[in-house]
Amino acid sequence: MTQDLNVIIVGGGRVGFQTTDILADRGHDITVVERDPEVCDAIADEYVATIIQGDATDPAILEQADVERADVIAGLTASTGVNLAVCLEAKEMNGDDLRTIARVERLGGEEYTRFVDGVVFPERAGARMAANEIIGGDVVSISDVTETLDIMQVRVAEGAPAANKRLSNVNFPTGAIVISDDDGERIAGPETTLDPGKRYVVAVEPDVAEEVMNLLRG
Repeated sequence: MTQDLNVIIVGGGRVGFQTTDILADRGHDITVVERDPEVCDAIADEYVATIIQGDATDPAILEQADVERADVIAGLTASTGVNLAVCLEAKEMNGDDLRTIARVERLGGEEYTRFVDGVVFPERAGARMAANEIIGGDVVSISDVTETLDIMQVRVAEGAPAANKRLSNVNFPTGAIVISDDDGERIAGPETTLDPGKRYVVAVEPDVAEEVMNLLRG
């Protein structure tokens, strides 16, 4: 999937908010739909997303969220039924190009992939699992090291500014470092070449994440 995604997140609770924060740090365009006005105010205070107060099962609210232009919709409320309903409704309104992600309440819920493109179990893996599902396979968060530092596995895109270049020739910002080579078996060095289509482990601070993604993904 392309780097800059138009994402609708339904549910602004703990999982929804943290997922929004992660995706916003990576430069994606996020709209959050949330029923609770106090939760909406809390998210608005962080300036990380467009906020729409309302019930996402209402087609008028999805229209207000501009679902027809969205690349991904993620139902991240505490209700599996609501999340599935929102995804199915949005798919009907948008079409086959819309990626749908639903939070489910229990492990073993893979059967829901008959109805959506991906499922997440936040109690097991939290917001990073949701963010990985939303983005797709080209950028994968591996773990939190601190509250701010993120370690990601990133696939270098063909035509990206850093593609086919040695690390010594790429001007990464302060606050970012490529950790592994393309097979993940060795520590990256100045001579490591960033080959398109290959994955590299990268550590980044949030304020430079978008710049790093631009170098690696274009």
